[in-house]
Amino acid sequence: MQAAIDLIRAYYAAFNARDRAAMTALLTDDVAHDLNQSGRETGREAFAAFMTRMDASYREELQDIVIMANEDGTRAAAEYVVHGEYIATDSGLPEANGQRYVLPGGAFFELRGGRIARITNYYDLQDWIRQVGG
Repeated sequence: MQAAIDLIRAYYAAFNARDRAAMTALLTDDVAHDLNQSGRETGREAFAAFMTRMDASYREELQDIVIMANEDGTRAAAEYVVHGEYIATDSGLPEANGQRYVLPGGAFFELRGGRIARITNYYDLQDWIRQVGG
């Protein structure tokens, strides 16, 4: 269980450091990434491309991170608060002009072989849209 918590802690530390290579290194080759209120992308390359798209439009830091794991270390969950800035308009979303937002979120993880095999993210998209003035 502690190894699972440490793995997720390392994932979020790399996220906050904007170290996308370190994040990707923690994933299985066939990682399943469930995007919030959207579809699933599969594989490290798809995850890296997603993060590149996100970094172009958002600057985010996760705070107040709480991580939980099951006894055998195969599943984990995290709750956090996103502190962000919307820096460039993301396709299909309101226009960006540096709006700041604070948004609770969470994620569920499946772990395999000491790596993250699935990430399912959730936050309230309508709350975010209200905060950025959409």
